[in-house]
Amino acid sequence: MNRQATTINRRGTLAVVCLATAMLMLDIAVVNTALAHIAHGLHSGLTGVQWVVDAYTLSLATVVLSAGSLADRFGRRLTFAAGMGVFTASSLACALAGDIIVLDAARAIQGLGAAMLFASSLAVLADAFREADARAKAFAAYGATIGAAFAIGPLVGGALTSGLGWRAVFYVNVPLGLLALLGTFAWLRESRDPAARRLDWPGQIALSGGLFLLVLALLRGNEAHWTSPGILCELGGAAACLTAFLAVEARARAPMLPLAYFRRPAFTGAQVSVFAISASFFALFLYTTLYLQEILRLSPIDAGLVYLPGTILLFVVSGASAQLTQRVSPGVLIVLGLVLVASGLALMTIAAAGSSWTAMLPGILIVCAGTGLFNPALASVALGALSEAQSGLAAGVNDAFRQGGIAVGVAAFGALVPAGAALGNGSPGAYVAGLHHALIVGAALAAGGAILALKLIAVRRDQPSEQPLPGAGAIADVG
Repeated sequence: MNRQATTINRRGTLAVVCLATAMLMLDIAVVNTALAHIAHGLHSGLTGVQWVVDAYTLSLATVVLSAGSLADRFGRRLTFAAGMGVFTASSLACALAGDIIVLDAARAIQGLGAAMLFASSLAVLADAFREADARAKAFAAYGATIGAAFAIGPLVGGALTSGLGWRAVFYVNVPLGLLALLGTFAWLRESRDPAARRLDWPGQIALSGGLFLLVLALLRGNEAHWTSPGILCELGGAAACLTAFLAVEARARAPMLPLAYFRRPAFTGAQVSVFAISASFFALFLYTTLYLQEILRLSPIDAGLVYLPGTILLFVVSGASAQLTQRVSPGVLIVLGLVLVASGLALMTIAAAGSSWTAMLPGILIVCAGTGLFNPALASVALGALSEAQSGLAAGVNDAFRQGGIAVGVAAFGALVPAGAALGNGSPGAYVAGLHHALIVGAALAAGGAILALKLIAVRRDQPSEQPLPGAGAIADVG
């Protein structure tokens, strides 16, 4: 293959992966803006619309590790294409849903498709961009896509919901998904790990049960009372399943999550960091958007416009971070990004029930600046912590912690926000008080993540890099 054809394939690969990633992140953020209209259109309460988010993120988080193993074993391009097909078809099912239960079920299937896409996307990029400088720029574009898509999502969702109705936020995925499928077969090349692990069914069952019971308990706690037998059983079951998961992984011959990798500080730091930003900023997006629509009475498109200045700043900072990673340790950018996220979330607490939307703007700008620094650097650390042949596993673990953070965060913050007031049926003051508590907890979580990242991830470029763990082989090119 000549140099020009290679360049075209590389650019096409980057475009397809970024398009798919944008669709996945937009599907979280876009839906947030439409949740109030979904609730009214399908006659649902807060718990029903929380599951619209959590059915997607929880399904994604619990399956993405197994999807990473499938990608390494059967091929990253094949897994990517299958995931895009499932995601596109389930998007159509979401758009056609007639009640909240059907919508939540379709969102769970969407999460399965998203898991296959997330698990294979970074591995596809790592295979296409093997030189350090080119890979750094590709990861910067990937990271910028994650942050920018999530940030611009409310504006896109607001425009679609205001102009065409909430079903349009799902219909839009159909033509985009078909376009991405065409690009997948045109430009992506196949790769796999010759030493890939088999599926770990006991671990998969234990992890799925544990996370589901935990989120279920958090979402039902206020309504059913935290000391009720049902909630205590769910929390106990979650603890038992997650403990069983760790026990299974410690003894399995081919674990879906090799616990030995957590002996590597950079690997552990990447997971802690992404969980911290996801369970704080990304999870709180739902509740800040409801504040703008249900408390300040902004239309969906006006609520989306509130985030636009932050979106622009995020684009600028993400682009600059591609150059910074050549001179500054990714650890520095990750720590600084989390500190800015924590500061911005804390600043948002100045917003009150009678405030103008501008009260939220300073905090949004600071959070988006931090996210712009964080995402490209995190992608570099997440994949660099393991060998190139294990890139599918590395991507899967990182996305499991990212989506698990969103799922747990949405559920946990829901325990702090009054359900009735969240959809405009209760006291605006009560909602804002609950939102302030959630913002403070989110800020503390991001700050804690920054402290741990500082201890775990190298922050000086002259610090020695960690060597890959034994058992890594080269990526096998088969297409």
